[in-house]
Amino acid sequence: MSFIRARSVAQLRAVRIAQPVNARFFSSPTDGSVKTSPADAPTTPPKDSSLIRKEGPGEAMAHHQPDYDATIDHATSTFSPVPRRVMDGSEPGDAVAAAVLSGAPTDLQARTVRIYKPSKPATQSGTWHSHHWRMDWDVLGKGHRWENPLMGWQSSGDFMQGTHINFKSKEDAILFAQKQGYEYFVQEPNERKFVPKAYANNFMHEPKKLKHIRTK
Repeated sequence: MSFIRARSVAQLRAVRIAQPVNARFFSSPTDGSVKTSPADAPTTPPKDSSLIRKEGPGEAMAHHQPDYDATIDHATSTFSPVPRRVMDGSEPGDAVAAAVLSGAPTDLQARTVRIYKPSKPATQSGTWHSHHWRMDWDVLGKGHRWENPLMGWQSSGDFMQGTHINFKSKEDAILFAQKQGYEYFVQEPNERKFVPKAYANNFMHEPKKLKHIRTK
């Protein structure tokens, strides 16, 4: 019985070999010039691995460097490139910006901070809150605020719109902005000028012609 079964299997194999084979299951040897191995892929380095690699402190920084040669559309874009001393510390400066290794997002470094002295409110409140200097992220026009990608509006979705820092002096605020690598501008306050009332001077003697003081 086993002899008959072996004979039938041999005949079936012979029939299959004689018939044309389906192209889906047939593979011919490829040409030697064709690159088929994973090592020949263009995105894979020839020697080192692309998944496990030791990076130094300089290489571990953010790799999304802005394109300084890009053409800016002044009609729709208000973005200003981040200085190189902030991104990679390549430009000389008085101090190394903390943004080089802080990992802060690029959008934050592109913002301009405003250093100013708060003015006295119009009410009869005191002047205590107008003695210090304040630094906030510019909320004026062209201040690189967050914009809604749908409508282009600036709203409270800006994560820095409610942030401010107080300093005792203007020099302290400027030094802090320089250490952090922020672009800043100083808005000088408008000092109020008080002129003392001198109604009695109208009746002082003068060697000239007498004054004609009108009360109506």
